[in-house]
Amino acid sequence: MQPESPTMSSDKKYGYTTTILHSDRQKPIEHGSLHKPIHTSVAYGYADARQLASVFQGREPGYRYGRQGNPTVSALEDKITSMEDGAQTICFATGMAAIGALVQALLREGDHVVSSSFLFGNTNSLWQTVNVQGPRVTMVDATDVANVEAALTPQTRMVFVETIANPRTQVADLARIGELCRQRGILYVVDNTMTSPYLFRPKVVGAGLVVNALTKSIAGHGIALGGALTDTGMYDWSRYPNIADNYRRYPTAQWGMAQVRAKALRDFGATLGPEAAHHIAVGAETMALRIERECANALALAQMLDADERVQAVHYPGLPSHPQHAISASLFRRAGGLFSFELKDGIDCFDYLNRLKLAIPASNLGDTRTLVIPVAHTIFYEMGAARRAEMGIAESLIRVSVGIEDTEDLIEDFKRALDA
Repeated sequence: MQPESPTMSSDKKYGYTTTILHSDRQKPIEHGSLHKPIHTSVAYGYADARQLASVFQGREPGYRYGRQGNPTVSALEDKITSMEDGAQTICFATGMAAIGALVQALLREGDHVVSSSFLFGNTNSLWQTVNVQGPRVTMVDATDVANVEAALTPQTRMVFVETIANPRTQVADLARIGELCRQRGILYVVDNTMTSPYLFRPKVVGAGLVVNALTKSIAGHGIALGGALTDTGMYDWSRYPNIADNYRRYPTAQWGMAQVRAKALRDFGATLGPEAAHHIAVGAETMALRIERECANALALAQMLDADERVQAVHYPGLPSHPQHAISASLFRRAGGLFSFELKDGIDCFDYLNRLKLAIPASNLGDTRTLVIPVAHTIFYEMGAARRAEMGIAESLIRVSVGIEDTEDLIEDFKRALDA
């Protein structure tokens, strides 16, 4: 029988990729495995029934049932917590489930949310649903903190923004919104999917909770769905009024996540499976390497398109012409691997996309392959023309999630499609 693998030294700070690669070894792993194994059991037996009761009552750590936790998923949660320099992470079946957990666990009838109006289409749809179910959501242009402040009410429980908006790449006034929330005691939630923990940690601007769609850059290969909610430790949960008495028996710093794990994971059941957790954990090991390449490709491709007279506009925070270029440059390691662009009148976006040979028409992002999609006709079609106009989404807008292909090949592909 092989011994359990030795743990890493916990008194040394390692670099970003080194930490991810060796994070499983912070705790003993069965049989000397380098990866946390895939645990498929949904039930966990105890030799002592009193210990089982103690685990259920939260008096000692342990696993109760697969819907509430799993050793493989726990290892991924530890990895995400380390990425975000946070206090605790809960993983979910999808990124949207992680956002839905905010509603399910933390909002009540009469509560108010201020959200950026520049959002991923499904998040926008979720807030529209919430608006008719009891809590009220106000959408504002979050590129200016003044708009957020003007929308606050005594019932405002949280402010929600994306770091870089999908697909028009508006950048929220992240630092000043964080300071506003700190002063008012409001929970600040930042969706970090478009930047990833490698390019940006929302903790530095005071975010209390961070959302990551693990499907995207963290997993990176388009083979697993997953989402995560990370408590950064920056929010004082004693200021949040909606914590049930049952969870106030824990230390104050744990109140929020104890309620999320019970009300949004146990009760709602949006559980991440162990196989998906394993795929995500392995994909995360190369995240920094992939994102560096994707960002370099995105900048080169955006610059080429921006200089072409047949392109009406390019929306990418890495370009000096972008309205929030200065904010992006001051906060993010790089400007990200996604941009969007508009073709000039007379050039059909469908014909253009069909001429591309390398870029693939598909709806995911953060993949190793370059993916393109006509936004108004697909992922934002359901919201209608009026709402798209409010969000600045033109009918010819094409979103590009840039992959890790050779830069010259991508530039040639996009240019040839224009020349044709």
